[in-house]
Amino acid sequence: MSVLVFTESEDGKFKKIAFEAVSYGKAIADMLDTTVTAIAINSSNTNELGKYGASKVLQVTDNKLENFNAQAYANVVSQAASNEEAQVIIITSSANGKYMAPFVAVNSQAGYVANATDVPESVSPFKIRSTVYSNKAFAITEISTDTKVIGLAKNAYGLKENEVSITSEDFTPNFSENDFNTEVVSVNKATDKVTIADADIVVSGGRGLKGPENWGMLEELATVLGAATACSKPVSDMGWRPHGEHVGQTGKPVSSNLYIAIGISGAIQHLAGVNSSKVKVVINNDPEAPFFKAADYGIVGDAFDLVPQLTEKIKEFKAQNA
Repeated sequence: MSVLVFTESEDGKFKKIAFEAVSYGKAIADMLDTTVTAIAINSSNTNELGKYGASKVLQVTDNKLENFNAQAYANVVSQAASNEEAQVIIITSSANGKYMAPFVAVNSQAGYVANATDVPESVSPFKIRSTVYSNKAFAITEISTDTKVIGLAKNAYGLKENEVSITSEDFTPNFSENDFNTEVVSVNKATDKVTIADADIVVSGGRGLKGPENWGMLEELATVLGAATACSKPVSDMGWRPHGEHVGQTGKPVSSNLYIAIGISGAIQHLAGVNSSKVKVVINNDPEAPFFKAADYGIVGDAFDLVPQLTEKIKEFKAQNA
């Protein structure tokens, strides 16, 4: 009996959320007096997982899994869980994870809780805390099925080193024709930028920036902070920024450690999608902007004056502490 953790990767490299998921899995494994097995698909450097508590890794290498496919990936995880007799399956609550997890739950006849924020309050009965209603409330859910699927919210648990000896073995799943009904035609990636999914800091802009030609100052601030850039829905709808940068309830959810909103008034859909960020900072020249009510810190002023000053101050601070 073990805890099985699905570890997300891109271009063969593990994402930060993979290590967070293993850290979380190790904590639950300790509660259950068992071990952590990780499932890695087309990933290298699997020994890194041992640093966070995985004592075994199942390596899957298959060209058909080069691009994410929810049903095929779910079948890999389900078969690995059956092979390991896993009581608990950990999947992150990323966009891919939320797409895949219900398939895993059905395949494994398991109860599923998304957006878990902490280890179980108890394991007998198995009760776990999660966010609900677009992060406006918490729920404590009891999972009564023999197998449990948990979707871990990003940045909810953090990276916790707990190094153990790790072994590795190849795992070859069985596929059916239906596993690949979805065809990936093309994939476009921003190779030189921090992605929203992996970023600890996100710098986001809205219509207050007045046009795409003014995004340079926002990108410079993001570069200085090592942050990802994002935008509100109206900005992407107008073509000022790529749709891949649209964050909010109707775009990509954000659970960063720091979210800086510049020139964004704070529509309810946007707030719902970024509300789980730990610290929210708003820069807006309208003191009545709704975002100020949800922000941890707010600055009323002209972004065209404030953002360059902020960037220079951060550069000075980094230079003094280099």
